[in-house]
Formats: sequence, C-alpha cells, structure tokens
Amino acid sequence: MDTQRKYLITVIGPTAIGKTAMAIEIAKHFNCEILSADSRQFFKEMAIGTAVPSNHEMAAAKHHFIQNISIFDEYTVGDFERDAIAKLNELFTTNNFAVLVGGSGLYIDAVLKGFDDFPDVDPAIRQQLIADFEEKGIAYLQSELERLDPMHFHNVAKDNPQRLMRALEVCIGSGRPYSSFLNIKKNSRTFIPIVIGLEADRETMYSRINQRVDIMVGMGLIDEARELYPHKKLNALQTVGYRELFSYFDGDFTLDFAIEEIKKNTRRFAKRQMTWFKRTEGARWFDFKTPPATIINYIEDSL
Repeated sequence: MDTQRKYLITVIGPTAIGKTAMAIEIAKHFNCEILSADSRQFFKEMAIGTAVPSNHEMAAAKHHFIQNISIFDEYTVGDFERDAIAKLNELFTTNNFAVLVGGSGLYIDAVLKGFDDFPDVDPAIRQQLIADFEEKGIAYLQSELERLDPMHFHNVAKDNPQRLMRALEVCIGSGRPYSSFLNIKKNSRTFIPIVIGLEADRETMYSRINQRVDIMVGMGLIDEARELYPHKKLNALQTVGYRELFSYFDGDFTLDFAIEEIKKNTRRFAKRQMTWFKRTEGARWFDFKTPPATIINYIEDSL
C-alpha cells in the first residue's frame, strides 16, 4: 500500500440493511472515523424516526454529521459537500483512511464526485413554490417541471416535492433548465474511493424495514413526531416516518393506517435508493449477511 494515498471507504445500500454496523466494523479495523451522509440524521430534533446510531455505536467509532444541525437551519447538499470535504482534509492529515456511510445517494455523490455548480436563487421563488404546492398539490409541480425541463423531469423522483421544487426554483431563477447545470463542473478529489454496497433480496429487505418501523414505534416515534407536529411545514420534516404521523394527528389517518403507510413508503424509498446506488461507479456489492472480515479483506486487497 502506498502510505501517501488517502482512501475513503464508502458504505452504501438501502435503509435498514445494516450499513451503520458494517461501517463501525470497518472503522475499528482501520482505526479511523466515520462521516454520515444520511441527510435525515443531520437534525438534532429527529432521532428515533431517522435511526441515528445508538450511544453504544457512537462510542465504538467517532461519527461526524450526526444530529449536528437543527430542523430550523437551512442546510443544502452543497453545504454538506463543503463541510464533509473540509472534515476529510482534516482527518487525512493524521490518517490514510476514513469511512463514509449513508443512504442519501445525492449526498454520497456530492462527496465522491463533487456537486454541480448551481446559481444562487431568490428565496422568494422557493416560498412561492411551497405556496403553490400547498394549494395545487404535487401534480402541479410535476407538470411545471415537465414543461420547463423535460429532460430532468424524466430522471427526477416524481413523488418527492423537495426535489421537484429544487429543480423548479433553479429553472425559474436562472431562466435555464435545471439539467443544463448538471455534470458541468466536478471538483477534483484527493482521495481514492472504495465503495461497498450492501444488499438483500426484496422480501428480506422489506421484512427488515417492517421490523425496524415496529421497533421505532416501540422506542417512542409517535411522541417524537407529536413534539415536532407544530413545525410540520418545515422542509426537514417532509420525510417518511413523520409525514404519516402528522396525517394521524390531523385526523386524516388512524394510527394503525399511519404505521402501515410508514412501512409502505419506507419500502418504496428503499427501492428508489437501490435504483440510485446501483448506478454507483466501481461499487462492489455484498449480501448484507457477509461477515465484516470478508469485506475488510476485499478492502485490503483493493489498496
């Protein structure tokens, strides 16, 4: 191994597959620290519904970007790219290894490849889009994006209002399609990525998700969501596990139906995660039950 080279060992895969446990085993082996790229785990007010690592797990390996900001803070993927690269540069001064782990594909890509250079947009545009979404629904956002940027409309997660509004605000604010800003500028990276993917057959994956939701409910997810309910319009809370319980508090869902919706929507989210991650260049995929020692051997052989 070239001792001058820096390696970012990256663990990807769908929700509830065991990424945190695997990342900790890898970090312990290489005596290095972990950066979380799970955009839901950044928020200090959201712990149970985002499955943040336990105190025991946090003690086993030092983690960064876990509950580091508030739901009231504006924090973009561009902010994360800047902060994560700064942290990696700091860590690499004393260690040749670091671990990146998470289920947010956009945030993983921002660190591994660099983020596209988007123009600044007047915040009033986003406020208008939020008002339009609340009044006219997601179908309005979809039709507007299809009109303004058919290429990006084809690729975007069409049931994700945040992604739709982000693309629309760039289209409207710049007068150019969102897709025209993609893949123009990529920032160079000083590290070599080694990407580990964890997967399972669909039935197993869905069973693990259902079980995790039941565990979250048992841990107090409903009380956590109730505390956040007054702030339900915030961007950070437009997320699976909270949205469904807000509908229960609104009287639109029964509790049992809300919990089933969380499971269903989490399963859909996992499917989208796999579609995204399967495009990751150079990723080596392992069954989620693969012993950490086998994966560590693969990493050692890749150095």
